[in-house]
Amino acid sequence: MRNDQRRQARRALDRRLSPLDVGSLAPPHTGWLRATRDGLGMTTRQLGRRMGVSAAAVTGLEASERAGTIQLDTLRRAADALECDVVYALVPRAGSLEATVTSRAEAMARFELERIDTTMRLEDQAVELSERIAALGELAAHLRDDSSIWNEPGAPGAS
Repeated sequence: MRNDQRRQARRALDRRLSPLDVGSLAPPHTGWLRATRDGLGMTTRQLGRRMGVSAAAVTGLEASERAGTIQLDTLRRAADALECDVVYALVPRAGSLEATVTSRAEAMARFELERIDTTMRLEDQAVELSERIAALGELAAHLRDDSSIWNEPGAPGAS
């Protein structure tokens, strides 16, 4: 994917994710299945019948959801039986994909410049702080659209 296509895709996803209030979507302490089933006034036996499983299996599914081990297709089946839809998204912790990429590019630029700075100081060629800051900004801007920012420093293929 070309850099401009990558940027457009990132911005499009950010626009789709921006209206989400992730905090309000945190699951209830009982889990979504149990909370929804209780809210509908449905018993485990009734949900089990609608899913074609036993009441004990429903209890197990609810426990599996709370533990974070439920499979997505199983969650969809249960949601369907509850006359609901499963909606999921990968929401960037930094608030947007753009912020995530910027943060990673800056971290990689700092890593690279610290490596260079160490070598230059060993050769008694230290660079002024203002020059280092300017170089950091320039390198980070350059790296923003380079997929190499996702390489771990020092790993094969990393710069």
